[in-house]
Amino acid sequence: MDRIECQWCKAQNEPDRTSCATCGAPLDTKNLVSDSGWSEAPRLRDMTEFRFSNSTCQVEGEIVPVAEIALAQGDSVFFEHHVMLWKEHEVPMSALNTGGGMKRMVGGMPHILSVAHGPGRIAFSRDAAGEVVVLPLHPSMELDVREHAFLVGTHSLNYSFVRIKGLANVLHGGEGMYMDRFVTTGEPGLLLLHGYGNVFQKTLAPGEKILVEPGGFLYKDSSVTMNAVQQNVRTSMMRRGMYLAELTGPGRVGIQSMYVHHGTE
Repeated sequence: MDRIECQWCKAQNEPDRTSCATCGAPLDTKNLVSDSGWSEAPRLRDMTEFRFSNSTCQVEGEIVPVAEIALAQGDSVFFEHHVMLWKEHEVPMSALNTGGGMKRMVGGMPHILSVAHGPGRIAFSRDAAGEVVVLPLHPSMELDVREHAFLVGTHSLNYSFVRIKGLANVLHGGEGMYMDRFVTTGEPGLLLLHGYGNVFQKTLAPGEKILVEPGGFLYKDSSVTMNAVQQNVRTSMMRRGMYLAELTGPGRVGIQSMYVHHGTE
């Protein structure tokens, strides 16, 4: 019996499914791709459900979407504490120390992440319009995500963070752009991001370069290098120079069409 391949995450699905069991992307519509090669991230239908490990995730709503997770015994997820919307009373919580201390605080990032353990239900959302982007990670993958875009990650993901010097934090000064780094080892993981506005993805060929306004950058494969480059453009009466993010393939690059400035959490 022929199986249906998801155009977004490439997972194989039963022929009678209308949405991917791994990422929730619709299987009965084609991916929309612009003439320049940018694919729209799948708009998950209201109440779309998909699985990870022995747990399930259901995405509710479309303008300010909510990710509701039914955690199985032995499964857990980690997240920034302020994105939790609600949880059942019996779901135990713990803390994940991220390291970095003052560096993270200076960059406006929380220095401790929260962890929820199954069994039980818990839900997450960010306080802004946009969409939930579901990114399944196969074993031995690494993904870099811009600060404050991370919604929730599964227990099989290893977490760290890096800083890209030269890309001013939100272009309002600061110590550079911070990125959350997620790595899988021997088992797959699932990462949910919040993209402001709409989200688009492009796969760069080896050596292919693209310049992205830093506020629009959302995520990249670790194989994509990222550097700050200055454009000789007058940006004020006293300054000449506009900094852009230069991304070089191979690998995926994700962008968002809207940017929201985050102060120190």
